[in-house]
Amino acid sequence: MPRITPFFVLVLAAMSAFGPLSTDMYLPAFPAIAAGLGTDAAHVQTTLASFFAGMSLAQLAFGPLTDRFGRRLPLLAGLGIFVLGSIGCGLTEEVGWLAMWRFIQGLGGCAGMVTARAIVRDVTEGTETIRLMSRLMLVVTLAPILAPSLGGLLLGWGGWRAIFWALVVYGLGLALVVGRVLPETLPPERRRREGLAGVVMVYARMLGTRRFMGLVLSGVLPMGGLFAYITGSPFVFMELHGIAPGQYGLLFGANALGIMGVSQLNAMLSQRHPPERVLLWGLCAMAGAGVAMAALSGTGSFWGIALPLFVYVASIGMVMPIAAALAMASQGRAAGSASALIGTLQFGGGALTGALVGALYTGTAVPMAVVMALAALAGLLSRLILVR
Repeated sequence: MPRITPFFVLVLAAMSAFGPLSTDMYLPAFPAIAAGLGTDAAHVQTTLASFFAGMSLAQLAFGPLTDRFGRRLPLLAGLGIFVLGSIGCGLTEEVGWLAMWRFIQGLGGCAGMVTARAIVRDVTEGTETIRLMSRLMLVVTLAPILAPSLGGLLLGWGGWRAIFWALVVYGLGLALVVGRVLPETLPPERRRREGLAGVVMVYARMLGTRRFMGLVLSGVLPMGGLFAYITGSPFVFMELHGIAPGQYGLLFGANALGIMGVSQLNAMLSQRHPPERVLLWGLCAMAGAGVAMAALSGTGSFWGIALPLFVYVASIGMVMPIAAALAMASQGRAAGSASALIGTLQFGGGALTGALVGALYTGTAVPMAVVMALAALAGLLSRLILVR
């Protein structure tokens, strides 16, 4: 087994960062993309939903592939698909094709996220898994801190297409690192050999396990609120409240800093208290913040949205690492499939909540805030009812 060095954690974090980098980096470019492709903001938002859909669907395949063939080869294949999709995004001239290439980007980008969680399960156990997940969260949250600002710089330097060419370079660079230095963490004797029917049975068993699904949903449902924030916040802050793209990047980064701080607090609390209890604390904080934000969203107050939003987003640093670690702890050799199911539900919910925010558009912050509040309350109920 590899030693858990800072470099090893950094590589895993880079694998996990495909989602935030591929979404957050091009958010400031929405108006420029709409102008460049001769369309409107609503059609540009569909490119975000199509990326979430690709991330969601492909994980069901990548998870079992990593359990059968090891972690490295499926990961490298996924990176190749991601690079292909990014090239297509950089060359497209029509918003429909951009949505398709974003879907392909998602198909490949999910491999890094699935594999990173599976590798964590390969090399750690118990509370050590939560600690490593929290360390990953610390590094991964640098992506949403830096990505909007980096996207704004690239937008000013080379236009919105430069953002996608930067993602091409990122995918190629990580593929080089993985191919040369990342060790295989799943030896042949621990790999699963069942066919398609066996894979379906594994997923069916997981879906029928009350505790596993309770833990998964307690993490996945509040994350749907996070995707609602990602989808709705460019309109809420840049158009509704007149925030400039650069200032929007700073606001986005401040919320991500909250995740960093809470994820480190989470690592300490999980050593001193039962992780299920710490998870409950985080869910209560998210639900309270979501309800407060929904109540204040119709007032037009900037701080009435920004302050509860900060609490909501920061609490992700407590909820997601514990929910994922506890859910995967019992899955043993099926860690890749468990990671895939978590990711599929997470990004499937993200695509749904993102589309819901767009469908409920009222010209106010109410749709985003209400969807986030409902997502957090649903996660809290999953923890209370299904996890004993």
